[in-house]
Amino acid sequence: MFRRLLFSVLLLTLAVAPGCRKPTHADPGDSAAPKATALPTLTVKSDTPNLLLTWVDDKGDFHVVDKPADVPAEGRAQVRVVVAGKEPGTGDQVYVANLNETAADGSYRLQTLSRSAWDEVGASRRKARLEALAPASAAPPSEPAASARAQTKAAQGAVLAIIYGASWCKPCHDAEAYLRQHGANVIKKDIEENEAAATEMNQKLSRAGMRGASIPVIDIMGRILIGFSPAALDRALEAARGSTL
Repeated sequence: MFRRLLFSVLLLTLAVAPGCRKPTHADPGDSAAPKATALPTLTVKSDTPNLLLTWVDDKGDFHVVDKPADVPAEGRAQVRVVVAGKEPGTGDQVYVANLNETAADGSYRLQTLSRSAWDEVGASRRKARLEALAPASAAPPSEPAASARAQTKAAQGAVLAIIYGASWCKPCHDAEAYLRQHGANVIKKDIEENEAAATEMNQKLSRAGMRGASIPVIDIMGRILIGFSPAALDRALEAARGSTL
């Protein structure tokens, strides 16, 4: 009787076990491990619309254009590519194209770089230029004199300045700091993350008869400036304050 009972239990175990056993291999779709983030494939040709192309000159300054044909020979080897209105390429990973090389279908060869690696392209060129100019560079104004001048400017009244730029653009941040130090109210607009800001900037440049400009583009009470120049900003601030008195 006992042997018959044991034999029945063994048969039941063999019949049930295959349906209850978990698979020994992991299902890739169920894995909880984080997946590596990668930029989706992007095809860019000479006639691709809604492009924002950033190239770097030999001085380390960044310039933004909207057509590959507007990028000069000196900057075509490394050009950052952003498609207006699309998020890929605006975060920690960016698209960089070599406009000197095209595939069989006419598309440019793209690679991805970290944002820090892209920023270093301009930083390294600026450093080399500053080192070359260092022996002949003039000494900066003394801190007390700069502070006194800033207080005088601020006392004359604030004006509104709009800076069109990008988070990676050092001259954009330098311009913002300078304008705030001199008493201006500053509004920043990122042309890479805000398509409306890019359109607005291009419309202002067009009305001013300018195009293919570098950034920052600065609007001081209707006066459009390109790049960071303390002397130009001083003149624009003085003119703006004079017109609002």
